[in-house]
This record gives sequence, C-alpha cells and structure tokens, in this order.
Amino acid sequence: MSVQTLYTAATGMEALETKLDVIANNMANINTTGFKKDRANFEDLVYRQLRLPGALDSDGNRTSTGVEVGLGTRVSSTQTNHSQGAMQTTENPLDFAIEGRGFFKVITGSNTYYSRAGNFGINEQGNLVLGSAHKGWVLDPPINLPQEAVDLVVTSDGQVQYRTTNQPNLIVAGQINLSTFINPDGLLKVGDNLYQETDASGTVTEGIPGDPGIGVVRQGSLESSNVEPVQELIDLITTQRAFELNSQVVQAGDQIMQVAANLRRG
Repeated sequence: MSVQTLYTAATGMEALETKLDVIANNMANINTTGFKKDRANFEDLVYRQLRLPGALDSDGNRTSTGVEVGLGTRVSSTQTNHSQGAMQTTENPLDFAIEGRGFFKVITGSNTYYSRAGNFGINEQGNLVLGSAHKGWVLDPPINLPQEAVDLVVTSDGQVQYRTTNQPNLIVAGQINLSTFINPDGLLKVGDNLYQETDASGTVTEGIPGDPGIGVVRQGSLESSNVEPVQELIDLITTQRAFELNSQVVQAGDQIMQVAANLRRG
C-alpha cells in the first residue's frame, strides 16, 4: 500500500509541476500584446475497485457504497481564457486593437495564421505586416500603402484610408477583415502571438468588423495581456503548497516502508 502511495503522490507532483509551468508562462507574458492566459485542468486517474457499490454483504444486503482507491491525477488539458484584455492607447496609426471575438488573419508563403496582436508595420513593398517587418506575416486580404501616403485612417468597421500630399481627400486602400472560430480554445498556439486553425477549433468564419459577434477595430490602441498578476500570484502560492503536501505524502509513504523493514530486523 505504501508503494502505491508513492506513485499516487508522484502523479500529483508531476501534474502540479505542469501547472507551475503554465503559471510561469502567464506571468512571463504579462506585457505581451494580445496574450491570452492559460489554465491547467486536472482529472483523476483510474480507480482500484476493492468492493463495487451495490455488492452483497455477509447478510445478503446490498451495500450503499463501495470501496474505491484512486491512483492519482493528471493534467487533462490547458485551456485558454479568451476574455478581452485592457485597451492601451498608443496614438500610433499602425496599432490596431480588436474589441470583440475576432482575430487578424495573416499569411506567409502558403501558411495562414491568426492573431490578436495589432502592432502592425509596413514592409519594403508597402504592405501591412504583423510585428517585425522582416517576418513577412502579411495582413490578409493585403493592404498596400503608397510611399506618399499620409494621415492613415482606419475606421471601426475596418476600412483603411489615407491622404497624399497632392490629394487632400481620403483614398480607400483596402478593408481589414476579422476571423472568428466556434471553438477558439481549439486553436494551436505556435508562438510569435500567432494561432493556427485545427479540427478542434472549427472552420474559420470571416467578416467585416462591426458584424454581429465579430468585434470592431480601434486604431491607435493595442490590446494588453489579460493576465491578472494578483490572481496568478494566488495560484502560484496554492500550487506551491499543494506540491509540498504531495511531497509530504511521499515522505510518509517512505517512513511506513522503513517501519515495515525494521519490523523484520526486530
């Protein structure tokens, strides 16, 4: 029995170590634009059935409960919290924040990605690109701005307009679309503030900002990380204490085995 205690407590320590990794990643990305925090979910493992519920006792009566001993726990999933992050005003005309459920769609080569980060730039061809211009993540559908473009204006419904020194009237450069998924938790995180579509996320739905359930675009702002430092610190403390308790269970199991070994010597 004490040997099983060691293995059971070890599953708890291993699962809690994964939870600590998730918390550490959340706190590390507390200033990452558009970052969505994760949560580790747990589930219990298989049970040893010493007596099934409803079994007959020595008097022929059915027992109301059984005798079941669990064999530990494991991490069943890491779930992303897609709640809205705070809006940070930057006054940069190439910064776009999404207020709502949508994602920006970007492409590089034959690969398609989605992102909540809106810190765009302009590459050498005049196209709007996500993050560092050398990465090549071009906004899709592409929006090209001429070299003489000034006074960039992006409306809440995603229409991109600009003026030139020779043309005081606004010229339409293109339209920013937003993408949504029926299950955003099923998106694959690939780093660099990017997600990829999977079978679990469902098929992408594209629409114009302002359409129901998609969201709107706010120019001159960025969406901050939705990590809450105080909550993460509380989770860190409770996880650390739970890890310590499981380590004490390991020590208790070891002491029981030591006592049993000493009985033989006696």
